[in-house]
Amino acid sequence: MKNFKGKAIYNPSGKAGEYSYWACNFYVGCSNGCTYCYLRKGIGKAVLGGDHPTLKKCFKDEKDALQIFKKELLANIDELRKHGIFFTFTSDPMLPETISLTFDAIDICLKHNIPVKVLTKQSDWWNMWYSRANIFVDKQHLVAFGFTLTGHDELEPNASTNMKRLSAMAKLHKAGFKTWASIEPIIDIPSSLAMINLSHGFCDLYKIGLESGRRYPKLDIEIFVEMVNTMYSDCLIYFKDTLLKQAGIERSDLPSNCVDRDYNIFKTN
Repeated sequence: MKNFKGKAIYNPSGKAGEYSYWACNFYVGCSNGCTYCYLRKGIGKAVLGGDHPTLKKCFKDEKDALQIFKKELLANIDELRKHGIFFTFTSDPMLPETISLTFDAIDICLKHNIPVKVLTKQSDWWNMWYSRANIFVDKQHLVAFGFTLTGHDELEPNASTNMKRLSAMAKLHKAGFKTWASIEPIIDIPSSLAMINLSHGFCDLYKIGLESGRRYPKLDIEIFVEMVNTMYSDCLIYFKDTLLKQAGIERSDLPSNCVDRDYNIFKTN
């Protein structure tokens, strides 16, 4: 088990480790304003929270951040090529304030044939940044764009609407990119099921989890897991550990379309 902790690149642990073996954080804070966000709760709020993205204090400026990123990337290149790298756990990588550095880092990754996973609640960036689309030419198979889908726009006041995120996902999938959805947090079961249903057919992987610190009725989660597995047996699904624990379900008892945390979205089927 690698335990690399660089200034930009690192190996996430705990719940974050269920999303990716490698990740990159350039910024802390986020302007999406999601009321449920774990960055706005608990002891980490003062360090990781905030309603505006700010470059991490360990970087002098964005140029310095990119240089450090490249150095750390080259030091771990073989492992990164194997697992890919995730953007980002402490902000949204596609905000107006963060997207430029995100694109620069993705460009470096793709030039070194390193797969990239992005998770965002923003949808309008593709049209705005179309001039940078050349970095993806013949590299679409190395990029997986993910969108958080809750079905509750009112809880995500400064993010793109869930319907706009769905539309962006469909376009990216049609363009040859891998796509995935973070159905997390589950606000209510009907909304989460609706998001899966609406993205069915252009989403390559679902990662499903609960709201941090919230207890759900055990029976509700059991029924939800059964419904997802029954209705969407043709989909690849990852149920997060805390969800299965609250439901009292062993991962080994899940059907074959349910993957484990080591599943590689970039593997050739």
